[in-house]
Amino acid sequence: MIAPRSRFLISRLDAGSSSAFLVYSDVVNWIVLQEGSDLTLIDGGYPGQAADVVESIRHIGGRPEDIRGALLTHAHVDHLGGLVSLSEKYGFDVYMDPVEVAHAKREYLHQAGPGDIVPLAYQPRVLRWLSKVIPLGALSRKPIADAKPFPEPLDLPGAPTPVAAHGHTDGHSAFLVADGAALVSGDALISGHPISKIDGPQFVADCFQHDKATARRTVESFTRLDATVLFPGHGPRHDGSVAAAAQRALELPGR
Repeated sequence: MIAPRSRFLISRLDAGSSSAFLVYSDVVNWIVLQEGSDLTLIDGGYPGQAADVVESIRHIGGRPEDIRGALLTHAHVDHLGGLVSLSEKYGFDVYMDPVEVAHAKREYLHQAGPGDIVPLAYQPRVLRWLSKVIPLGALSRKPIADAKPFPEPLDLPGAPTPVAAHGHTDGHSAFLVADGAALVSGDALISGHPISKIDGPQFVADCFQHDKATARRTVESFTRLDATVLFPGHGPRHDGSVAAAAQRALELPGR
């Protein structure tokens, strides 16, 4: 584990000629795939974390100018936000599940709003989370105006493979990376969250889910994967069978 500063930690997984890096922050994660000098970025944090994304890339020896394309797990502001400015500045395309394109363009919004959060705001951990994410741009509604569906073939550094993971949003996608050893799960399956009382593999809170039943079916599908590392959208890296991690989440009370 590399700890360049307190704002984020970087974890590395090597596979053949490429490496996958989970960049973990206390509010949301992003992933960098590196193959030679070429990079793929998966998600981009909140709008106010764009500079941290660049710093994390420089820390692994890369340059933001070397990003050949970005992938989006889903178009919530904590995953899309940093990509808005970074894609404009460095000129790379942002790809996603075809269903998620309209969401990224903000033709509609599947995202928790004040009506979902206010009933929980009495909880100290929710208040602490809000105090961190609002300054990072949690209320931004800026789109990725030129969001694109996955091309055929999807040929990006690190050879990421999309895995349909709908439910959290209609077009949520996960990705297999590191020759299939790791699942980048976005918010379909996480290992922690600032408003959660538990640690380890779990679902995000119901207030963040667009379609809870479909999200559950997605995690059921993860129990058939062979990946042995989880790179979640929230929470630390989880080592061990992803199938077992998914089963654990499904067996939590209320699931």
